[in-house]
Amino acid sequence: MEVGLTHPGLITSIHVVIWLLIVGLATLEGEKWAKHRKLINPAFHQEKLKLMLPAFYLSCTEIITKWEKQMSVEGSSELDVWPYLANLTSDVISRTAFGSSYEEGRRIFQLQAELAELTMQVFRSVHIPGWRFLPTKRNRRMKEIDKEIRASLMGIIKNREKAMRAGEAANDDLLGILMETSFREIEEHGNNKNVGFSMNDVIEECKLFYLAGQETTSVLLNWTMVLLSKHQDWQERARQEVLQVFGNNKPDYGELNHLKIVQMILYEVLRLYPPLTALSRAVLKETKLRKLDITLGFKLACQCPKFAEGISKAAKNQVSYFPFASGPRICVGQNFALVEAKMAMAMILQNYSFELSPSYVHAPTAVPTLHPELGTQLILRKLWCKNN
Repeated sequence: MEVGLTHPGLITSIHVVIWLLIVGLATLEGEKWAKHRKLINPAFHQEKLKLMLPAFYLSCTEIITKWEKQMSVEGSSELDVWPYLANLTSDVISRTAFGSSYEEGRRIFQLQAELAELTMQVFRSVHIPGWRFLPTKRNRRMKEIDKEIRASLMGIIKNREKAMRAGEAANDDLLGILMETSFREIEEHGNNKNVGFSMNDVIEECKLFYLAGQETTSVLLNWTMVLLSKHQDWQERARQEVLQVFGNNKPDYGELNHLKIVQMILYEVLRLYPPLTALSRAVLKETKLRKLDITLGFKLACQCPKFAEGISKAAKNQVSYFPFASGPRICVGQNFALVEAKMAMAMILQNYSFELSPSYVHAPTAVPTLHPELGTQLILRKLWCKNN
């Protein structure tokens, strides 16, 4: 994983490219970032995550059922699991972000995915100043998508706002928590521009939640299944831990914390195949780190350690391993992603064994997260223990 220290001019050009795709907490600075972080933090507290667990479980159950329908009489099947994992995490995001507006949320995700692909096409193109303002087919489509996403989100938000003002309790989904927290702050401090979320703020945070939450977790699950396919001994160790903790029962939030081997595997996958392969920060002035002078355009590369005995023992320096970034801007959704990944892997291990198919070709590609360019073909075998 690499920490890039780049020239502010480069950051500006990147912002031009992603101006429709990412705003929200990830790109805010100063007082506005601090305000958004404060209002968003409650949505990812432990008690809120517990309330989201049924959405995790439902989405995981659906993928297990879909795979079961693909099984042969002998109980095995060759599948490209990548699109299933992408659908799994998008369903989780849709349910946890919008609750009862789940179907509308799915449509928003589909639009976000199309917008992300078009954005990557821009990244791969030769940069021409002012090109984004020209009415090309791609630019027109990107603006159309952004307009539709905003209209859909605005409709959902206005309906929720109307219900809350009529006295209905806020839902326990992300949107409900954001709006409830914002309303509470406005009531406490008065209705001015420095407190609470504007309509545009809520829209941008919902868009970011889709992109950051869906992409990163699906990538983590994908490479976890690839590595466990290659290392059958670790797959079996993880399965035995899952069966010891849960048996064949529904995973419980508290018991998920007992999955030490599964968590260690997830952390190792994040070290070897980080969803985002580069983390960039702009240097606004000359900086000195001990004996190292950091100038504009300078880059630092960090290699994360192995940690068979845990992160604290392997990483002597606390910031030598940072799959979710570090410091004040550490990923606000870190616990959300890990709980979702643990739930998914626990249920997969309960139901299936898996190995690499002879047709699998290893081709990690950053687009911008680390996708399997040629898919992830695995041979899945149904475990029949539930029927015995």
